[in-house]
Amino acid sequence: MQRIIERSDCHIAALHQRSAKNAEQALEALGLDSQIHTPDFDSMLANPEVNAVFLCSPNSSHGPQSLAAMEAGKHVFCEKPCATTYEDFLKQLQLAKAKPELITYVNYLMNFDTMEERIVNMVKGGDFGTITQIQVNYRHPINIAGDKAWKLSEEVMGDAIGMGIIHALSVMLNVMAANDSYPVSVFATCNENSTRGFEVPAIYNIQISFSNGATGFCFGNVDQANGYDAYHNIHGTEGGLIFDSYLDRPNKIRLWSNISTEGQWVHPLDPERCPPAYRWPEKTTTPDSGDVMEHQTGACVEHFINCIQTGKQSFLSFENSAPTAEIGWAALQSSRKGKPVSLPL
Repeated sequence: MQRIIERSDCHIAALHQRSAKNAEQALEALGLDSQIHTPDFDSMLANPEVNAVFLCSPNSSHGPQSLAAMEAGKHVFCEKPCATTYEDFLKQLQLAKAKPELITYVNYLMNFDTMEERIVNMVKGGDFGTITQIQVNYRHPINIAGDKAWKLSEEVMGDAIGMGIIHALSVMLNVMAANDSYPVSVFATCNENSTRGFEVPAIYNIQISFSNGATGFCFGNVDQANGYDAYHNIHGTEGGLIFDSYLDRPNKIRLWSNISTEGQWVHPLDPERCPPAYRWPEKTTTPDSGDVMEHQTGACVEHFINCIQTGKQSFLSFENSAPTAEIGWAALQSSRKGKPVSLPL
């Protein structure tokens, strides 16, 4: 909401929230009229002033609310996961295909971090050649305090992959898509032990085979970690990159490329050790915080609204981001069956 009211080309027409008290406090903090609080979701969808909805509700509501919104002719910005049931996921794809005039978007927001955007551009430019191995982690003890305790519930949360690990999978698939490669199978294992009472396994180890012969790996953990671990390790025929979110900024990123660094390992965020030609801009952001206010929420909102204004579907629409969601469903199947699952499902 903060990012929306900062813009001059749109405004908040309604806020649906079950708690009237929380809604009033949020609207007052933003200087908005408390009268736009709408206790009933369907009533909000019936409001002709509403063109698009931002679904920031608990996970299990994402599927039903997004389907209702599309049926009502509204554009949909949906927090991850897009759905907590495979049936709702398939319905989203069917409805999005039937209503191509509606813009949809799943908020895999790590893709808007400037480091991630730069990596994708480097891959497209051939800096790493053909990627043969890639690892992207997601280890972050998600917030379960107070009214966030719903994340412990299987019925409401869905699963740990959709709850957070899917961010890393989305980044990995986006990088590999830039290398003209797509996932062909998934093998996953999970750890049933958790320290904070999750009703679902909170730790996953996910191996992905890609069409170019490359292998991807993700260590996922939403239960425990010492901070925010979005470790990247990319290795290709012409170069590689390592990002360690736990290190101090000058040491977070190191890379080499036969194409762009003459085969040298360089630290592009360290002006004291990196030759000027290889330095990255000071304003470069890196995915190293679990604080949502430090994430690229402004870029996500701008992207979604620009897609509406231009009529061009997002690369993270329900349909375009389906391979990421499918990785999640396949990993759940694989961990239960104890064997790889082929893609597409």
